[in-house]
Amino acid sequence: MQLGSIEAGGTKFVCAVGDENYHTQSRQVIPTTTPRETLAAVNAYFAQFPALKAMGIASFGPIEIRRHSPKYGYITNTPKPGWSNTDFVGAIRQQFKGPIAWTTDVNGSAYGEYVLASLFNEKIASLVYYTVGTGVGAGVVENGQFLGTLGHPEMGHVYVKRHPDDLNFKGICPFHGDCLEGLISGPTFEARLGKPGKDVPLTDHVFDILAYYIAQAAIQSTLTIRPNKIVFGGGVISEPLLVKVRAQFKQLLHDYVAVGPLDQYLTMPQAKDNGSATIGNYALALKEYNR
Repeated sequence: MQLGSIEAGGTKFVCAVGDENYHTQSRQVIPTTTPRETLAAVNAYFAQFPALKAMGIASFGPIEIRRHSPKYGYITNTPKPGWSNTDFVGAIRQQFKGPIAWTTDVNGSAYGEYVLASLFNEKIASLVYYTVGTGVGAGVVENGQFLGTLGHPEMGHVYVKRHPDDLNFKGICPFHGDCLEGLISGPTFEARLGKPGKDVPLTDHVFDILAYYIAQAAIQSTLTIRPNKIVFGGGVISEPLLVKVRAQFKQLLHDYVAVGPLDQYLTMPQAKDNGSATIGNYALALKEYNR
């Protein structure tokens, strides 16, 4: 059975076709430009696969996920220029008439990691997935279901305690200033240091500051959701940074609750090359097809 996947990001759309065993047969990356141009290119790609049975879409947001809403399938008040109030699912339905699973980019990644955990015989019931890249967000899977009914979580926009060496940085979130996204997303390197993150060595103190904020986010999830595992993906995250996060997490949590070994609790994705959402989309597409 052929299943489709769209991972829609602010910089690029990753489109793929795979099967019910999560094996990718075809993949294409499409730059994110205008909605009209980008979605037309997406439809052109999937038009090559007339046997496609179902599709999973994991999109940057905020998005409307309530099926009863007239705006279901829309990207809503996103900070991505030109994409507010975009009927994403409606545009895809112009080409593809089969079942479509629609969720956030981080939910798709969370579901992918949840599926991979079961394939690797990890016995977990719940998982939180954070992405730290151009934006920041998190998805939560609990017993195969996503958290959120009124809408999806926006865990990238929570507030954290400021690092004492970072008090003069106002943050870059256009809505909240110094929320989590405004303090740790990729563009904050340019705002703080005048250069992109790829040019900043891991020895720079800015990574200690980021680790302090990321650890606080992990503690918030730990104390409110109590997941079996927290996974961190996205372009900003690396294993050396995660080592710093674990150290900050241990110090801030102060063994208040048990979470097990930190190298198994706070982890990098199991999917290679940040491909968690593609696997999640295949699984969600299959679930929607069977529904």
